[in-house]
Order: sequence, then C-alpha cells, then structure tokens
Amino acid sequence: MTSPAPRRSRACKRAVVRRTERITPHMIRVVFSSDDFVDNGTSDHYVKLLFGQPGVEYPEPLDMGVVRETYPSEQWPTMRTYTVRNWDEDSRELTIDFVHHGDEGVAGPWAAAAQPGDVLWFNGPGGAYAPDEAADWHLLVGDESALPAISAAVEQLPPGARATVLVEVQDETEEQKFGGSGDLDVTWFHRAGSTGGRGDGLVAAVEALQLPAGDVQAFVHGEAGFVFRIRKNLFQERGLPRDRVSLSGYWRLGKNEDGWQAEKAETAAKERAAS
Repeated sequence: MTSPAPRRSRACKRAVVRRTERITPHMIRVVFSSDDFVDNGTSDHYVKLLFGQPGVEYPEPLDMGVVRETYPSEQWPTMRTYTVRNWDEDSRELTIDFVHHGDEGVAGPWAAAAQPGDVLWFNGPGGAYAPDEAADWHLLVGDESALPAISAAVEQLPPGARATVLVEVQDETEEQKFGGSGDLDVTWFHRAGSTGGRGDGLVAAVEALQLPAGDVQAFVHGEAGFVFRIRKNLFQERGLPRDRVSLSGYWRLGKNEDGWQAEKAETAAKERAAS
C-alpha cells in the first residue's frame, strides 16, 4: 500500500514588535525584529500579515496548513497585504506603516494597540519593482496605501535621478518627507475640501504631464479605480512599454481585501477563459 504523501509545511515567518510611532494622524509605523525576513531586492516588497481571531490560540510556529486542517474557517487568521517600508539587514528590523482610521478594519486597530514583544506572523515577501538606474526619468503615483512603496523607491533612486512624485492623502497633516538623493518634483493632492472623486487629481495630473524624452519608468499603485484610469493613459494614449510600468490596484473603494482579491481572481479567470 502506498503511503500518503507528507503534508507540505506552510509554516509562517515570525516578527516581534520592537517599537511603534504615529508618524501622521492616520499613519502608524511599527518596527519589528525578524530573523525570518529575506530581502528580495525590490522596493515594493510586500508581506502577507496574519492576524489571529480574538480568543483563538494557535500552535507555534504558525502553520496555515495545520490551521486549515484543524480549525473551523471562522477561526482562521485574517490575512492582509502590506508593503515593507524598510528592511535593515544589520539590525534585522522590518518596518511597516499602517493606515489607521479608528476601529475600521483589522490591521489598523492592531497597529494602534501593538506593544513591544507582540508577535505577528507573516508570509513573503513578494514584489517586482525597483527603480532602474538606467531610466532617464521616473514617475511615482499613489495614495496612502502606496506611500510606503513610493518612499522606499525614492530612497533607492540614484543620486540626481529625476522623478515626478504625485501622492493623494486626506490633508496636509498626512504629508511625509522623502529621503534619498534624487531630483524630485513632488505634488501632494488633498481629498479634504476637494470637489472631485478619489484619485481624480492624480489622474488629471498624469494626463497633463509632458513626458520628457528618453526612457521613462513608472510606478502607479493604490486604489484600483484611479490606477485603471492612469493605466489607460500610459498604455493606450502614450504607448509606454509595459515592461517599464508597474501597476497595481492595492484595494478597491467599498471592498475589504478579501472582497477585492475575490473580484480580481474572478476577473482573471474570465480573461483566461476568453483568451
């Protein structure tokens, strides 16, 4: 009789809170220590954070294969995707910025209550973008959800590299300073007091840009609605090569991550069926 194949381990990686800081009224920075994180060299590297259900204890190290086999689905940890703001190899410090809007959501309230010594499990990192030193000009566009990736990318720009940075936030109190040694042209867009819809200012600004001659590399991430509109402009109207543009709808207005991921999976399946 053939023995069943051994179950593949889905052990997660461990991070321990070292300190927290509220860097703007709605942005909380959490610095973890982790011996498990492995840098993949991208500036948009992201991790899948796993938030346990209240009152539920899980065996450690957390293994999602074991959890799915032995716990009812309502007790499975909630997964949320977050971009890594910074990774310091020497100190083994992993920095993640969380948008916090009171009791809304899962990750924001967790970050607001986090204390040194708290443990959070994660998978990853993934990621695919980093500024190309050979590019003549960089375009970086996004909202709060993309701000950590944009900030990380700016810090990786070669000295003097030209970049236009367009970011939408709630108001001036949510603006952040950028580091690095690039030659930046930064514009902030505020939703507070604006008569337009979410991302309208970003879309209009991109449409009005006079792209310089030479090799352009673009990074456009954030709410899916404005990302799609800018995607159309860059590809269909401007004809930028697809391998020079990084696009991602991190989230969609009116949906949590679970609903948005399900919608993306359904759309991808339809596209495969039609091809």
